[in-house]
Amino acid sequence: MTSDRRWVRVRRGGVYLLGALVSGVATVLALPLLCIPRFARLWANWHRGRAGRLLGAPFASRPALHATGRRAWADPVTGRTSRALLWLPVNAITGVAFGLPALLCVGNIVVAVIATPLWWAFGLEDRPRLFIDVAVTGWATAVTLGPLQILLLTALAYVGFPPIARAHARICLVVLSDSTDEQLAERVAVLTRTRADVLDAHGAELRRIERDLHDGTQARLVAIAMRLAVARQAFSDNPQDEQFVEELLRDAHEGTEEAMTELREVIRSVYPPILADRGLDGALTAVTTGCGVPTRLDIDDLERVSPAVEAVVYFAVAEALTNVTKHSQATAAGVRVSRTADRLSVLITDNGTGGADDRQGTGIAGIRRRVLALDGTVEVDSPAGGPTAITVELPCGW
Repeated sequence: MTSDRRWVRVRRGGVYLLGALVSGVATVLALPLLCIPRFARLWANWHRGRAGRLLGAPFASRPALHATGRRAWADPVTGRTSRALLWLPVNAITGVAFGLPALLCVGNIVVAVIATPLWWAFGLEDRPRLFIDVAVTGWATAVTLGPLQILLLTALAYVGFPPIARAHARICLVVLSDSTDEQLAERVAVLTRTRADVLDAHGAELRRIERDLHDGTQARLVAIAMRLAVARQAFSDNPQDEQFVEELLRDAHEGTEEAMTELREVIRSVYPPILADRGLDGALTAVTTGCGVPTRLDIDDLERVSPAVEAVVYFAVAEALTNVTKHSQATAAGVRVSRTADRLSVLITDNGTGGADDRQGTGIAGIRRRVLALDGTVEVDSPAGGPTAITVELPCGW
């Protein structure tokens, strides 16, 4: 992991832990209100989504249920109300236990930052203290203990914030995780939705191909046929008018080349011929070489991969790099393709401005639809200010 990405994780972990502390205190203060099943589910679902985003777990958050009456209290179908109510004391305890050390760490870093140059501005009785009980009474203490406290606590945050935040997030997901039946039902719902998306996309793709062939290639072939018919008739009526016949044949020849070009474009949009000609390695090399941003490509030995998986990887990388060129303002990008057992992983990164969101029509939604159609997953880590990392995982076992 690069240093920049590590510091991003430290920052996210610190923000998560401080949020957990605030959430734990708020749970205690608003306990009577949160004991109402609907609010408990909303509160639990917010925490579940927050923990899922930190861990990069897709589908971690879910819409809150809107049950009323006796069903709201018992919730026999899903069992989520009981887990949401259980999460209240767990969150109050773990939020304070995990968040308070983070607050002390950040707070003492701030104290040291202020005390080092400004210790003299405080009164004798109010002098700031470093390392808990060492009063700053002179420049020697300030310039030695102040930076040392900043360095030690920053190192502690660097090492401790990410794993502690992940530990709290895992506790949250464990407490709020679905039963086996609920996971199966949710999985069926996801597959049903992705199947509908695939059918819609397939229908739209067929309509596009039909439109391209009808309006482009077919129209050109009809024009070619008409020119050849006119040329044939002109040659039959007046064999001496060679110039007119030659012009018609030249137009027919040019139209044939244009029709062949359009037909190749249609075929390329269905299944890129470069995949069949050069394989996934060669196809991705061509995509990264042609990207408007300098892009590094790393591909492991993938062994045998199905054509469907290759096509999804190709289109995902091509679409992601197109987004990088158009929207990210990046100066460098990278593509990493690896395989572990029966899972193929693709990591696309850039050092741009971040903020990628599939709800804004940046093309990530199309990547997600293609990947979900093969029962894969897509994770997008793109905080405002960057960097961006898109991780695609696909099953590729035989």
